[in-house]
Amino acid sequence: MRIKISTSATGEVYTELTDENPATAKAIWEGLPIEGRANTWGDEIYFSIPVEVGAENPKEVVEMGDLGYWPPGSAFCIFFGKTPASRGDEIRPASPVNVFGRVTGDPEVFKKVRSGERVTLKRA
Repeated sequence: MRIKISTSATGEVYTELTDENPATAKAIWEGLPIEGRANTWGDEIYFSIPVEVGAENPKEVVEMGDLGYWPPGSAFCIFFGKTPASRGDEIRPASPVNVFGRVTGDPEVFKKVRSGERVTLKRA
């Protein structure tokens, strides 16, 4: 399963859902299409989505290009570099996230996205 993420700054970016956290991936897939407004936190974009899932194998440290779901804020997260919580070279969310997918291209294109920009998520 693939999700197409669209913004005016990046155009279309494709992602692959993984089977690492299948309940999270399924809930988000079933909730598509989704539109939100980007919030930025270091090299992370996040925004609330109308999907509620509890913690599912949450990770405190993620990889560049990971897609995460942040249960406390019902938020879709895209990680493309360090956050204010990072230590050293790690990529650390504000609190643990359910990793459910990965960007298939260069995740650093999301550095162009500014807070408030519209983000659209659709099945690809």
